[in-house]
Parts: sequence; structure tokens; C-alpha cells
Amino acid sequence: MTKFTGSSSVSVTLAEIARIAGVGRAAVSNWRRRYENFPAPVGGTDTSPQFALDEVEQWLRREKKLKAAVNPLDRLWPEYESLGDRDVAGGLLARAGLRLGGAETPDALDSLPPLDQFQSALLHRTLHVAETEGHRRTFRLLLERWLRTNVRQVTVTPEPLAQLMAKVAAIVHRGPVHTVLDPACGSGSLLLAGAGEWSGAGKSPAFRAQDSDPVLVALTRARLVLEGHATSDLSSFSGAVGDTLRADAHADVQADVVLCNPPTNERDWGHAELATDARWAYGQPPRTEPELAWVQHAVAALAPGGVAVLVLPPAIAARRAGRRIRAGLLRAGVLRTVIALPPGAAPPYGVGLHLWVLGPEGASAGGGAHPEVMLVDATHGARPIAADGSGFDWSAVTAQVTRAVSGETGPGSVAIPVVGLLDEQVDLTPARHIPSSRAATMVDLRRAWGRFDVHLSEVRDTARALSSLAPADDRDGALAPLSVGELERAGALEIRAGQGLPEALVRRGEREENEARVLIGPPLPGAPELWLPAAAITQGARDESLTVTASQDVIVSALARSFDVRIETDAPSVLGPQLLALRVDPDVLDPWFIAGCLRAPANVRQAGTHASTASRIDVRRLHVPRLPLEEQRRYGDVHRKISAFEREIEGLRAVGSELSRSLGDLLAAGRLPSV
Repeated sequence: MTKFTGSSSVSVTLAEIARIAGVGRAAVSNWRRRYENFPAPVGGTDTSPQFALDEVEQWLRREKKLKAAVNPLDRLWPEYESLGDRDVAGGLLARAGLRLGGAETPDALDSLPPLDQFQSALLHRTLHVAETEGHRRTFRLLLERWLRTNVRQVTVTPEPLAQLMAKVAAIVHRGPVHTVLDPACGSGSLLLAGAGEWSGAGKSPAFRAQDSDPVLVALTRARLVLEGHATSDLSSFSGAVGDTLRADAHADVQADVVLCNPPTNERDWGHAELATDARWAYGQPPRTEPELAWVQHAVAALAPGGVAVLVLPPAIAARRAGRRIRAGLLRAGVLRTVIALPPGAAPPYGVGLHLWVLGPEGASAGGGAHPEVMLVDATHGARPIAADGSGFDWSAVTAQVTRAVSGETGPGSVAIPVVGLLDEQVDLTPARHIPSSRAATMVDLRRAWGRFDVHLSEVRDTARALSSLAPADDRDGALAPLSVGELERAGALEIRAGQGLPEALVRRGEREENEARVLIGPPLPGAPELWLPAAAITQGARDESLTVTASQDVIVSALARSFDVRIETDAPSVLGPQLLALRVDPDVLDPWFIAGCLRAPANVRQAGTHASTASRIDVRRLHVPRLPLEEQRRYGDVHRKISAFEREIEGLRAVGSELSRSLGDLLAAGRLPSV
């Protein structure tokens, strides 16, 4: 590992420069182009250059680009990142958290690497900054950036999911909670959620944690101490480093609550060496089913009346290899509830994960000779606003899940007798057992047919206008094409790239007064609408940290897999980083003509890289014919009609699908008369 002897070795990215200066990244990119004296890169790559922090700070002050004094926290994080090692930076951060919480004991530090001179100095600088910026605020910000930097190596349970799991456990568990266990604690999110649920009135439960990563155990310990959920002498917290399945450090603990987001898809988890383990009371987990080993480990760790809540991949509910263990859990009354979450709830964000709620043997909901299992399908309860799950709306999901766990069956949930699940497959996937939603009523059908007729009428009208068009004879000589790049250089249009959004201010739902729309990609049916307050947009437009559209801008979604071109008719809108706005000079170009040419399939194929669906279309390589403005406007009018035709076709398709599904449900229910 490279060691540094001073802050002169600290480098920063363009995004960090923007954070220090209090502007958007686009503004920093503009400075780099416009100012010849902007510091030269000292490392990184062409697409992600790095700059010496001291040089950047001197330049910002010299050019008067600092809007306020440099935030000490923004100055501190690049020094952590300059350590160049995940474990070293994480261990140093854990030491800082323990010191700030007054719990830096030898036992708490024995798993962490020793500090060199630079690291010791950085630790003291962190403690000094924390005295003015606040202990918790300093630690939380540094931890957030460490986790974000190492997102591929450290899987974090999102806070809303952790809180939901703790809430479910609190509903199911009837008595006092003395011990909370997480046998795969990671960075401690689940134990923090448990502390928030059960700490109070001057008394907190004892927390037990284990993980194979010593840095994560140390960070969990620091978080609990700093947040006031563990005593400074650490008597209420026990964190162990090691492989839980192979060497359980808390084998003698009987926990009232187990919260766990275990590792998945591991093949070397100890299948052979643990073949005769006493925890496998419901069957030895197959080598390909490590998740069922974690399920049985959690059940074995429960005290009488305890409850375990685990995050699991959906395949565990139906894979053939695990059916015998699932049947054993059902027969013993251990498995209480299976909850299907929407995709985007937690990593991996493209998969709808499951929550399993388990209790000691014989504790299944319903009791008696024929216990029941509650199945909850919350997959349609909310939609993520982005592919990585950021901004996920949990309110509907939380309400549905807590009602079901409390025993209130309703849409999306059902209590099924265990005997009804003990078939050849023992498939516990909620969607396969929950009755479909109510069948359409007469009013529903007539409304749908009314919308169908409106779209059909519009399609006929636009089709009549378009069908009268015929290809003209070939022109004398081919038209000389112009690229978008050439038009930009000539000043006929301006290209404005979308930028990162202030996520804390983005709101979803119905539009409120003084808000403008946020666009993050091509329009999708049923996708949530996003909004930003006018004050944030005004400030963002002023300091160039946001890209705000004007009427008749040509909006381009340049990703190859979702390429789209449309005209802005509802300005102003704020564009996310996957979008571009082309603002044309109306005395030279017609925007509808430009949009129609840009979206032509042959044009897009020529401008694409064809590397993958994740590649971007180079908009500057797209071409338009060289035509007089009046002729452009005639072509633009045709494109308006084509756009209207496409819009009505999509509407007709959507309402037609709705009608088809409704009629199919009525047919299956025997509620359709013969025709």
C-alpha cells in the first residue's frame, strides 16, 4: 500500500471539486475548458481525472470561485480516499467513531490494522473537525462516502428496509426484547434499526454481532456507540470476527430477535464440514442453498417466543433443491410469513427480494393443528425512481406489510393453511397463492371502452392524414447532410447536458404549487412523476448546477437501450444526467423537423457505437438534411402528426391490454354471458 506523508498527496475528482466549490460538476467542467491555468490532472484517467487538492484550493481562491469557506468535511474526505485501501480507510474511520464515542478500548481495536504517521495525523484532524462540525455528523458523512466508494465490496441494507424488518419483528414479538442478534452484521444497519425500535426509557437491549470482515464489525461497534445505543465500556455490545456458519461466536446466546441480511450465492460455505451440524434440524442444506443454512442458523439462535426476520433471494421460495427443508419448516410451524418486496428495495436492485419471518418451533400464526402461513405480495406497492433504488417510496409497502403481519388480510395478502402448501413443489412464492384483484365491474368496462373509442377515433384521424402522404420523386442530386456537431459549431443550436440531481429535494407524487417536473429518462407508462421546488431550480439555473429546459427544446435520451427524442411542451423541466437538451435557433432550424430527423432509425444506427445496450448515442454524429426553413417547417408539421399517431397507438395498446385482462378475469370467474 502506498503511504503518504502529507496532504500534498491528496487528489480529488471533478465531483469532489464541485462539492468543495459548492457548484455543479458541469460548472467545474466549464472552468477546465475556459481557464488555461486550471490545475493539470495528476492521475486518474481521461474520463475520470484526478487533481491535487492543494492546487485546486489555491486556484479556487485565486479565481474567486469559492462561494463560501471550504467545508472542513469536504476537505477531510479526500484525505481518507487518498489512503488507497478500503480496509485502511474503514479501519481509521472506525477508530475515529470509537474515539468520538469514548469507547476506544484495546479489545475494540484488536482486529484493526495499526496506524502509520500519516494515518495518525488524519485521525487527529478528524477528531478536531468533529469538535466543531459535530461528532455524529462528521462520522455519518465520512461513513456514507466510504460506503458509496466501496459499494461493490460492501452490501448495505438500506435504512427503510432495515426499519421495516425491525418493525415487523416488533409486531410479531410479544414480550420484552433483551437481546438482538445479527449474525452477518455488515456495517450495522439492522442493529441500528433494532436499537431505534427497542431502545428507550433509559434501557437498551444487548446487541450481538458477527461478520467475517473485521472492519465492518468495528464500524458496527462504532455506530452503535456513537448513536448512544451501546455503552462506552461496550458491555451491551459483543462483536465477533469470523465465519458465523463455521465458527459461531454466539452459540450460547438465545436471542429474542434475529435480524439478518445474509450473504447469498456462496458456494464455499461449509457444506461438507458442517454435514452433521445440530442446527440442521429441518434437513441438511444443499450445497447450492446456503441461504437455507442461514435460515436454520437464525431459528436455532432464537429464545422461546423469539422472532427472526431475514432478507432472502426470491428463488429460495421455490427452488427444487430446498423443498424438503421448506416443508420441514412449515410442518414445525416455524415459518410464519413470506413477504415479496418490490424490485429496487435493496441490492441487487433489479430483483424483488423476500422477507422471511420465523419463530421457534410450534409458534406459527394461527396455532392449533392446522397452522397458517401469511403470504404478502408487495411487489406492486411502490416503484423505484431510479435503477439503483434511490428515492424508493416505502410508505405504501410498509403500510401493506405491517397490516398483514398484524393479521389484517387484504389486497395483496392471504393466510394459507400449511397443508395447502405441502405439495410436491412446496412453492412459497406469494404471487402464486394470492388471489387476483377483484374482477372488473360494468362501470370499469364501460369506462375502458370509452377510452378505447377515443384513442381509436384519434388513430383514424391521424392515419387518414398520414396515409395521404406519398414518397416524392428523388431529388435532383442528394441533399448535403449536416451533422448536429456542425450545427452546434455554426451556432444554429446549443447542446445542454443533463446533470446530477439534488436527491434530497426531489419529490414524487402529485404536483404541488411552485414545482417543476424532473425528467430522468424516456417516459414510461405508470412511472412516478418527480418534482423540484422552484427556488431550487432558480438557484440551479443561476449557478449552472441544473439543466433547465425551455419551450421547444429537443430532449434526447442518448442511451442506446432507451434512445428517445421528443419536443419539450411543458417547460420548464429539469434534466437528469442521461438526457440532453438541444436548443435551436428558430430563425435557422425548426425543432420538430430536427426531432423527426434525429430519431430516424437509420440515423441512430449510424451514430451509435454498437458496443452494448449501455452505450450512448453520440448526438453530434446524427445528421439532418440541409433544407430551407420553410421546407423544414412543412416536414416538422408531418412529424407532429407522426408523434400524435404514435401517442394514440400506445394509448390504444394500453387500454386494449387492460380490456383483454379484465375480460379474461371475468371469463375465468364465470361472469361473462355468451355472445
